[in-house]
Amino acid sequence: MLKGDQGTLAVFRNVSVYRGDTLALDRVSLRIDEGEHVAILGPNGSGKSTLIKTIFQELYPVASEDSHFSVFGRQRWNLADFRCRMGVVSNDPGLFGDRPITGLEAVLSGFFSSVGLWPHMEVSPWMRQRAEEVLHILEAVHLGDRLISEMSSGEARRVLVARALVHDPSTLVFDEPSNSLDLFAQMELRQIMRHLAGKGVAILLVTHHLPDIIPEINRVILVKGGRILRDGAKEEVLTAAHLSELFQVELELTTRNQFYYAW
Repeated sequence: MLKGDQGTLAVFRNVSVYRGDTLALDRVSLRIDEGEHVAILGPNGSGKSTLIKTIFQELYPVASEDSHFSVFGRQRWNLADFRCRMGVVSNDPGLFGDRPITGLEAVLSGFFSSVGLWPHMEVSPWMRQRAEEVLHILEAVHLGDRLISEMSSGEARRVLVARALVHDPSTLVFDEPSNSLDLFAQMELRQIMRHLAGKGVAILLVTHHLPDIIPEINRVILVKGGRILRDGAKEEVLTAAHLSELFQVELELTTRNQFYYAW
């Protein structure tokens, strides 16, 4: 662990990342501390998902003498150990396809980072107990015996949140969480994020939907063209001028019950 990286979730210093031949992150410098509630906001293709994939070591920075990257103070992680520190909620409603998987089985698959359970996987009594506990925390016990294929998008997303929580991570990443959800399910999801934030789980939100930014989030990072456009306190970053620059359209901004809306 590098001394200057202690207490941090992620440190980027002049980090560049390619996706194929495309430069997706362009010399990004950024520090996120452990325990922070942070939103990364930007249009599609801005580089925000690349940022998260780099944190999860699914993508790797270009080697450079003046660049540095670390997660939780380390540059290399055993994947199993890493999952105990940070969980991610998938935004893919079709993650399990048409397989006949129950909600409980989907949650249990989080222990194995698999798509459902397979015959060679041994589910211990402790795993089953933990999965049931998480479903209870999310008020989703009734979904344990239901097939994922028979759930609404909102119900399935609640199960995916439970799946990400089985390791009791200190930080939970929500990657475009409201995609494919109707208005009611979006409101439910935001209440879940607020509940978890109140329980001490750090929220790292990646979105292009402004209302996803729950009141507990106090720092916002605007990403555009693979670079950090703005980074700071929510009230200073979320202005009509800054958002108009980010999305390249003239916007007006309002707040209601500590949520932000633009049109």
